[in-house]
Amino acid sequence: MAVGRLIGIGVGPGDPELLTLKALRLLRAAPVVAYYAGPKKRGNAFTTVQDYLREEQILLPLIYPVTGRIPAPPFDYEGVMSRFYDASAERIAAHLAAGRDVVTLCEGDPFFYGSFMYLHDRLSGRFRADVVPGVCSVVASAAALGVPLVYRDQSMLVLAGTLPEDELARRLADVDAAAIMKLGSNFAKVRRVLSQLGLDTRALYVERATMTDERIRPLADVDPATVPYFAMVLLPGARWQGA
Repeated sequence: MAVGRLIGIGVGPGDPELLTLKALRLLRAAPVVAYYAGPKKRGNAFTTVQDYLREEQILLPLIYPVTGRIPAPPFDYEGVMSRFYDASAERIAAHLAAGRDVVTLCEGDPFFYGSFMYLHDRLSGRFRADVVPGVCSVVASAAALGVPLVYRDQSMLVLAGTLPEDELARRLADVDAAAIMKLGSNFAKVRRVLSQLGLDTRALYVERATMTDERIRPLADVDPATVPYFAMVLLPGARWQGA
């Protein structure tokens, strides 16, 4: 019996109309659709594409064991997540071995901070694995804010807000442009670093870019207690003088 294909599709940052034609074709053709979600939730990737699904498709929810704030040690977060991805990969492998293609949904792009990569790492050596790129949150945020990211020979740095404060400061000290992702509970730290470096006046804040509840606010007006994971701070490059 022929084995199935593992297909990771980027579903974009939240707007269902940003799904590519290729992703939509493969999504509707697949007999099995896997997706990550929190407990008692469907997840943003699923809700983005749910109107495109067929009734006869098998849905395979992969429920995260931990969401939100990571419990303090001695909780073994890395071990718990590794075992979760191991188990999720084997659930998908059972369908692939039975000859069924499995489309796995991934917010944004599968290989840009994408959750699909953990399944790809575990399964691509055993099964054919195809990836359909998607619109990532960085470019979606730039479009929402209406700012070019980089001009000509400028360089751009993408950082995770989860980095230690001194490391964030070191990396941001001399950048042309930057995108700081994974904010949530890390926002106060990120804003503090930007202020210390004198970058806070350049910084632009957007949360849930392209989603129905998208919000754009001045950095100084943001309440750290309300910042979602799907928020971003952009430091766009200086405008090219020839523009």
